[in-house]
Amino acid sequence: MSPQRGQPEDMNLNDQNLYLEEVFTDLEVGSIRRLTPVKADGTTDPSRPLRFLGQTQLMTRAGPLPIEMPIEASSLQDACAKFGAALEAAMQRLAAQIERQQIEQSRQIVVPGAGLSGMGGIPGAGPGRGGPNDLIIR
Repeated sequence: MSPQRGQPEDMNLNDQNLYLEEVFTDLEVGSIRRLTPVKADGTTDPSRPLRFLGQTQLMTRAGPLPIEMPIEASSLQDACAKFGAALEAAMQRLAAQIERQQIEQSRQIVVPGAGLSGMGGIPGAGPGRGGPNDLIIR
């Protein structure tokens, strides 16, 4: 679901992919969004399946971290029962993504003063601090 590029007047909704959105919450753990496919006239489109998305927040040292995850379910009751498993899977994907990013960052080499020159300095951005004259090698 990526937005179209271009001018605002060129950005139109796809009336063949519309969903009615309803939100259900227990006021404790999180919420479930039920997306019901509809036709352009607003009537239910039985040719497409319902979609369910779970939402919650995890508290971290840096503050609340919003988590949204798809839930493979055929009904709201089924989605409620599968909420925990879907959250666990989303947390595992998030942990793997963080690990990949940490590995990528650890592979970078910062060479002080070896980058572009003549761009002007940034106060406090001396050698080894990601200054404008440092070269980052991946």
